[in-house]
Amino acid sequence: MSTNSMNFKNCLGIELGSTRIKAVLIDNHFNTVSSGDYTWKSSYENKIWTYSLDEVWKGLNASLEGHNLSSVNAIGISAMMHGYLAFDKNWNILVPFRTWQNTITGEAADKLTELFNFNIPQRWSIAHLCQAIMNEEEHISKIAHITTLAGYVHYMLTGVNAVGIGEASGIFPIDSNTLNYDESMLDKFDNLLSEMNFSGKIRDLLPSVLTAGKEAGKLTEKGSELLGGKLSAGIPFAPPEGDAGTGMTATNAVAAGTGNVSAGTSVFSMIVLEKPLSKVYPEIDMVTTPTGKPVAMVHCNNCTNDMNAWVNIFKETVSLITGTEVSNDIYTKLFEKSLEGDADCGDITVYNYLAGESVTHFDEGRPMIIRSAESRFTLANLIRSMLYSTLSTLKIGMDILAEEGVRIESLTGHGGLFKTPVVGQKYLAAACNAPVTVMKTAGEGGPYGMALLASYILSDTSVSLEQYLNDNVFSRAEVSVLNPDKADADGFNRYIEKYRNGLEAEKAAVKFL
Repeated sequence: MSTNSMNFKNCLGIELGSTRIKAVLIDNHFNTVSSGDYTWKSSYENKIWTYSLDEVWKGLNASLEGHNLSSVNAIGISAMMHGYLAFDKNWNILVPFRTWQNTITGEAADKLTELFNFNIPQRWSIAHLCQAIMNEEEHISKIAHITTLAGYVHYMLTGVNAVGIGEASGIFPIDSNTLNYDESMLDKFDNLLSEMNFSGKIRDLLPSVLTAGKEAGKLTEKGSELLGGKLSAGIPFAPPEGDAGTGMTATNAVAAGTGNVSAGTSVFSMIVLEKPLSKVYPEIDMVTTPTGKPVAMVHCNNCTNDMNAWVNIFKETVSLITGTEVSNDIYTKLFEKSLEGDADCGDITVYNYLAGESVTHFDEGRPMIIRSAESRFTLANLIRSMLYSTLSTLKIGMDILAEEGVRIESLTGHGGLFKTPVVGQKYLAAACNAPVTVMKTAGEGGPYGMALLASYILSDTSVSLEQYLNDNVFSRAEVSVLNPDKADADGFNRYIEKYRNGLEAEKAAVKFL
């Protein structure tokens, strides 16, 4: 089905991200009608990164101000994936929300990875639960439900304890055949619980799983009150999704062979697989699309922050010489200057590790530049090396997928790295040896993707999400596609070989500084 106008008037997508709570309203042509946001941040309390649940509702209401919500036909809730929210049988919260930022579950994550023969990252909900039980935390005796932030907000608004399958894949491993939690792993976990003298069953604690297109309840009167009466009871909801799933939707990267790369302060890729990987890789997280297709996720903590620090030095230098303030146009000029550099950056290697990296197994990082007396030390090569560094750790993870024979027909790039036309796009194509698409009229990111998923529940149920997005949402999108250049790809491969070899120097720097 392809049409210029769908059978709804407006759909609302809300996403509770790590820095903003944002609401986006779209019309039946999938154009953004209005958007609003609320800035918030996590706090570090008793050695736990958390957010106040009271601020959740304050922020939700603030993000809805200024919208015309009288004709909303469907709603969807999204939030930062993973983390841990634990409740008693009456849905009273037992401990403060533990976010994805926490690295306090290493022992449990390792134990579950070995038990399941499946990579369980520290930030997953199941790792948090297992660690709490291992630590014999007081709240465990009262626990009746665990969920994520999106799952909690959805339950409070609808009374339905369910999450979308993409969100569920950050709670507990998913079986791509049954489109539900993996039964054999559930059994293994229950056996482990019994060994740890925990009387409950994991199936009783988890939210149910729904795929995209299924209705996941309606706004209740209580839910309407939580939103200040801004929305009327009875509006249907899409299954709540994580920010990874909404990002895939917003970039039309939900079909096998497609993927997206988000590059800003951190960088991560989401590649939709035709089949699961042949073995467990600690560098690769396995999640799913909103319809349950397996997705390989490479997540790197460091991307543009080191580059930003260097640009500030260049700004200060220019201001010192000229006596005038330098605008952010300097980014464009420096990015474009890098195109004059050598494909291998003239034997200049940059490590942008302001923080640790799980892909290369660093708990801490030290920014560093390595060059020899023979290196071609020019501005163009230096900037090009800095830009290569933003993608180098990602490339190491992506090379694992290449060795697995994973097919990548196209990648969609989004985020600050791609604001300057061509440059970031060209380097990502070289790093991943795949065509890279950048949408010239970018949407509103995750909340826009959630609004699209909300609209999907009102569509013809026989139409797949891939077809729905292709035929209705992105058929007229203005895009720029860049194929990998062989010289660039060969140069990046030479660069990454030196980069890998130099990681020993990075380890030494961590010990020294």
